[in-house]
Amino acid sequence: MISSSPKLFITGIGAVCPLGNAVAPFWSALLESRSAIAPLSKILTEGLRNPRGGEVANFSWSDFGEEGDCDEASQFAFAAAVEAASSAGLTRDELRAVGLVFGTNFGGAASWEATCDLARDGVADEETFRQFLPDHAATYTASRWENDAPRATLSNACSSGTHAIGLAADWLRLGKCEIAIAGGFDGLGISTLAGLSILRTISPDELRPFDKNRSGTLFGEGGAMLVLETENSMKRRRAAPIAEFLGWSVNSNAYHLTAPDKDGAGLAAVMARALHNAQIAPERVGYINAHGTGTTYNDLAETQAIKTVFGPHAKNLAVSSIKAATSHTMGAAGALEAIATALALQNGVLPPTLNLENPDPDCDLDYVPNTARESKIEVAISNSSGIGGNNASVVLGRI
Repeated sequence: MISSSPKLFITGIGAVCPLGNAVAPFWSALLESRSAIAPLSKILTEGLRNPRGGEVANFSWSDFGEEGDCDEASQFAFAAAVEAASSAGLTRDELRAVGLVFGTNFGGAASWEATCDLARDGVADEETFRQFLPDHAATYTASRWENDAPRATLSNACSSGTHAIGLAADWLRLGKCEIAIAGGFDGLGISTLAGLSILRTISPDELRPFDKNRSGTLFGEGGAMLVLETENSMKRRRAAPIAEFLGWSVNSNAYHLTAPDKDGAGLAAVMARALHNAQIAPERVGYINAHGTGTTYNDLAETQAIKTVFGPHAKNLAVSSIKAATSHTMGAAGALEAIATALALQNGVLPPTLNLENPDPDCDLDYVPNTARESKIEVAISNSSGIGGNNASVVLGRI
């Protein structure tokens, strides 16, 4: 990874998620210990391991001045990008030159299902086919902004959003652009949930990160985007920074399709490399926004990884997972959690880990259980992992 100058900053954030269709309600709900996990209403849930998850509610495409057909997952991505761009104060001319890096697990899963249904009925629909392509969200965004800057769509399972943010940072440091919008998105579909249900990653009851009785995760949908830019660009535009982007790393330990290596070696390696790239000593980190899926092996492996990287300092760290509040929003998760991490640095408040009622003696760190906590931290990490052994970590600093 590239860790030399220029300095990079997060100057805009946007979110559409089960906790709210903008950053403000999302952040307020986190600090109020509210969860958006509820019975699913958009899709049939018969036969699934659990009929609950995280749905985006009360979302209107027309509220963003948009009309016509666009896959709902791409709508979430574009709406989050619009909010991020607005919060950063980007002009129409500036939007034409921003780099775009989007990450997703399943792209337009709902449009893929619609395409299959139409094909079975002997109906050809090129527009619906186009909308399920993973790069549709980035292509749509670029077309609406008349953007001709570098553009990429990544699919690295549930680390996709974090990986997109890191790649955007590399582009800035390489001079490919001065401003980039990066993040992740996904929508719920029966094909998506059926597959995840078959893999038995879904909890049969509740999502309980780091709890002794944890039994799996619960999935959801949404989009989350961040504006990253160079220090020169930020000063020239007189933009207000939210947090400093210090460094990142990505790896693939390819241990198992769904399970992490039990000692957390892959995640430990990616955190250590991210800190090295950021030129940050482990002792300076005060908070980790964990991947924290609530699965038996992931939470234990992540705990072990933190202990490996931070040694005795691990006991001084605050660690929390927001997934019991948001659900696991797949491609959006890493970007949504990076936003939460940036806001924790900016506001001096750490979001809690909900449903942590029975501590696991093997998960013995400070997980900020159930209630938000005031804490002025200087440096924080946001972790993401995904099926197939994909891991990514970003390191952020307080302004």
